Amino acid sequence: MKTIFVDSKGVEYVPDKNNWKPADGLFQVKHGAIRFPLKMISVRPATMWRYQEALPVSEKISSSLSLGEGMTPLVPFDDQEPNLWVKMDYLMPTGSFKDRGAAVLIAKAKELGVTSVIADSSGNAATSIAAYSARAGIECHVFVPDSVSEKKLAQVKAHGAIVHKIAGTREETAVAAQSAVEETDAFYASHVYNPFFHEGTKTFSFEIWEQLQFKVPDQIILPVGNGTLLLGAYIGFTNLLNAGMIDKLPKLVAVQAENCAPLAHAFTSSSPVTSVENEGTAAEGIAIADPARGEQIIQAVHASKGTIITAPEEDIDEAKAELAKKGFYVEPTTAATYAAYKKYKIKHVTESERVVIALCGSGLKK
Repeated sequence: MKTIFVDSKGVEYVPDKNNWKPADGLFQVKHGAIRFPLKMISVRPATMWRYQEALPVSEKISSSLSLGEGMTPLVPFDDQEPNLWVKMDYLMPTGSFKDRGAAVLIAKAKELGVTSVIADSSGNAATSIAAYSARAGIECHVFVPDSVSEKKLAQVKAHGAIVHKIAGTREETAVAAQSAVEETDAFYASHVYNPFFHEGTKTFSFEIWEQLQFKVPDQIILPVGNGTLLLGAYIGFTNLLNAGMIDKLPKLVAVQAENCAPLAHAFTSSSPVTSVENEGTAAEGIAIADPARGEQIIQAVHASKGTIITAPEEDIDEAKAELAKKGFYVEPTTAATYAAYKKYKIKHVTESERVVIALCGSGLKK
């Protein structure tokens, strides 16, 4: 699939290894016609690369870097809620859904001839970028807030990445990484700024569609901080819609932590997204006080006729324990997603509606 970037004014750019941000806004991918040849897809290996025609990387590159990511289980939650399903993306190679985006982003970097990458993350994206960089033989530097858990850092270091701890907020960590990119001319492997990452996370949508017998659920509940999964899901379902494979978008229900919820505040008040104070939350994966793609996230939620809700901080631990008793051992950010769903479903989910909850990160990381 040939890829063209566009800025907020629709000006087109050919992606290269140095240009990570246009003069106006942020890059997005301009999609042309995408094919979903079902007979070919059905006989390919059970990974996210089975949708090769919809992905912006050559098969030769992707096959050499793949760790078997994708096609994670989609299973019923329990007998009491037969229309509630969970997508077990925490069973990815490094333990989180971020492997979807990292696999495509680093494969594209390899294709562009990149030899060194810089990334910033609160944990899971750093691990994914480190793992796939190691697989590709690319030097990797990751910038993380100094508050990131040592278990996550141990995994990053094990993959051979060089870790740079930054004292301060998640946003200050991103600024430090961007300064390093400008100073070193390295490739910015950002899961926020580089839209090739979303080209990987969109496979989340393709898999749900295929696993539900080529249909879409009524609602999808998923966490949102920087919007990496939500934007990927929206792009993926939009690809399917434009290709005539589905006739509607599912409602995207985005979950924020109650103590750090700039998107929820903007959505409910119909106001622009503005920075908030992070009051502290166990759901550190979505504790983004000033999301760079905030307005794009709001637009995607509106386009799907979805909404943005919050997870009460005091309910996260209980939700984590409840999921574990069902067999799902997840980290607090994923538990927050389920905690918010339990509150939301009382008034906003009917018994006949099919709902999917994204289980994004492994509890072994925390």
